[in-house]
Amino acid sequence: MVLSSANKPRVFRLLFSDPSRTFYCSGDKLSGFVQLEAGPPCRLTSLRVTAAGCARVENRGRSQEVEYLKYEEDIRLEEFLNPDSDGCFLLPAGKSFSFQFGFELPPPGRLVSSFKGKFGSVRYYVRAELQRPSQQALQCEQEFEVEEPLDVNQPDLLAPAAASKQKKVTCMFIPDGQVSISARIDRKGFCEGEEININAKFENTCSRIVVPKAAIIAKHSYSINNQTKVMRQKLTAVRGNPIISGMCDMWQGRTIRVPKLRPTLLGCDIIKVDYALMIYLHIPGSEKLILELPLVIGTIPFSGVGSRTSSMSSQASSSWASIRSAPPSYSNIARDLKVDGPRTPLLHDYDGAEDDDEDGGLFMTISAAGYPPPPPAYSEVDKDAVDPRQAVPVF
Repeated sequence: MVLSSANKPRVFRLLFSDPSRTFYCSGDKLSGFVQLEAGPPCRLTSLRVTAAGCARVENRGRSQEVEYLKYEEDIRLEEFLNPDSDGCFLLPAGKSFSFQFGFELPPPGRLVSSFKGKFGSVRYYVRAELQRPSQQALQCEQEFEVEEPLDVNQPDLLAPAAASKQKKVTCMFIPDGQVSISARIDRKGFCEGEEININAKFENTCSRIVVPKAAIIAKHSYSINNQTKVMRQKLTAVRGNPIISGMCDMWQGRTIRVPKLRPTLLGCDIIKVDYALMIYLHIPGSEKLILELPLVIGTIPFSGVGSRTSSMSSQASSSWASIRSAPPSYSNIARDLKVDGPRTPLLHDYDGAEDDDEDGGLFMTISAAGYPPPPPAYSEVDKDAVDPRQAVPVF
């Protein structure tokens, strides 16, 4: 029988033993098989299975790679097929063959989780290469995901994060007071679906109305030859009430939910995926005052067992409560609200492309005839309380 070396197998594919598995971790065993089936008989020289994983960054014609996985295995075809005088193997027609392979992923600390971004990726795959005499090799491959476990119950991720920041506001180079932010979260590590409790104080002594906001920010960093490109994206946000001049506002346990996110990418030299909680004040006519607290998004959620978070939360609540002061006087509020017309825009809330606020502003209508009568004066003494010395006994 004369065989044409140009004949190709009718079936040539690579399959994993557990196709339902969505990801692998360090130290896991990955196994599968290469399936071959010929239409007409064909000749083969060798079958090799390789596995590879690397991080790659590419931008403007430049690229850089870091390798994390490399594996090679030559399948012993002689155990299944008969060799001929030329050292080739005959794949008979109409028969299907499965050639098994398997290997163990590197130990913890040597792999990086899979990732795909705009300028780079971390990719893992298994490839089968079929050599034929005097013909180009045939290839097929199958990708697999790696997700390294990241436990948010580590002591450094259970520690609280706090910071404060202030900014002087000017109008045409003339000082116009200042704004400030003090914020704290009970821990740094979170997982998808968990709530972040924000304790914050916002103060406004400038003449403008400011708006407090908070957002979860993703930061992707790509490095090529010691040059780094950083991309930021706002994922989810919450908004507080406007703060007029001379006033302050408190957030006590204001929550923001962690959306579905890729975990923080650790251990990669050329790609970094970090997260932060950005707490900021929108100031009309001026740049925002921005304060950022670090976040780590993990895969193993908070257990609440054996941690100091609950005690620290109670201490934080009491400390934030102690900052409260008596309400301002009505005369001060009236002075701050004084305007020159019945309908004057006090706030045009627009943050630029990253915020989806509505057009228009916040308006406040003031009666031309005058201000309404002031409320009763603030007092810590209850005037309706009965003096126990004057109480009349009831029989």
